[in-house]
Amino acid sequence: MHDPIPTTTFPDGRKVPVLGQGTWRMGENRTKAADEIRSLQIGLDLGMTLIDTAEMYGNGGSERIVGEVVRGRRDEAFIVSKVLPSNASRSGTIAACERSLRHLGTDRIDLYLLHWRGGYPLAETVAAFEELKRDGKIIAWGVSNFDVDDMEELISVPEGGNVATNQVLYNLGRRGIEYDLLPWCRDRSVPIMAYSPLDEGRLLHDADLVHIAKAHQATPAQVALAFLKTRAGVISIPKTGSAERSRENRDAMDIHLTAENLAELDRVFPPPRRKMRLEVI
Repeated sequence: MHDPIPTTTFPDGRKVPVLGQGTWRMGENRTKAADEIRSLQIGLDLGMTLIDTAEMYGNGGSERIVGEVVRGRRDEAFIVSKVLPSNASRSGTIAACERSLRHLGTDRIDLYLLHWRGGYPLAETVAAFEELKRDGKIIAWGVSNFDVDDMEELISVPEGGNVATNQVLYNLGRRGIEYDLLPWCRDRSVPIMAYSPLDEGRLLHDADLVHIAKAHQATPAQVALAFLKTRAGVISIPKTGSAERSRENRDAMDIHLTAENLAELDRVFPPPRRKMRLEVI
């Protein structure tokens, strides 16, 4: 029997599991589509109901994969997608959302994000997000790759305080947000979505992490995900196109790191002692 996946709460009160599923680079190769769909379906079966995608991923191909996954079970899934900054004018954001809805084969996106800062004023993008909310095409909106100064600017624009999340690069090897961005978001009850929680696979080969994982009879990936589970208000979205890896990721939620384990991880992967520039991939 699995332990239940812990949940975190968005500002509007909706709860989501702290372990979701990413889809970066899915939908790019038709020969892999069946495996990608199966992997996400198994993740959904196992309770990893939040699925993150973007119009940029596979030029809409990833969204189409997600659409196949949720066909006939849309109400089980919490879909996150993103608008490119080059499309983030008021009219462009609305048009991009409508394209994404067609790709996904759904009438709503649970959480719609600005992928990163671009040339359009934040107030214009936020106005589009709020219009999409009123029309029922999205339930909530957020941002991605925003540092503290970006977040401060965001909440200063009309209705900018309605931001529901900030999706950023965060994992054991890249802990810079713990210095200021993560506390800033926690203080305002804005969950962080951690993309690349395995650092694009680099953490899987870290000798120290391999050693720590052996003590838990676990894999390095599982320990890395279990670490993020201990961070309040953080949702991990690992990506895999393998059903076996989806099961492995789910099993990570059954690992309970002790204070001693966390101290050892801090020794190997030191938390930041000063402000660090926000890292992105």
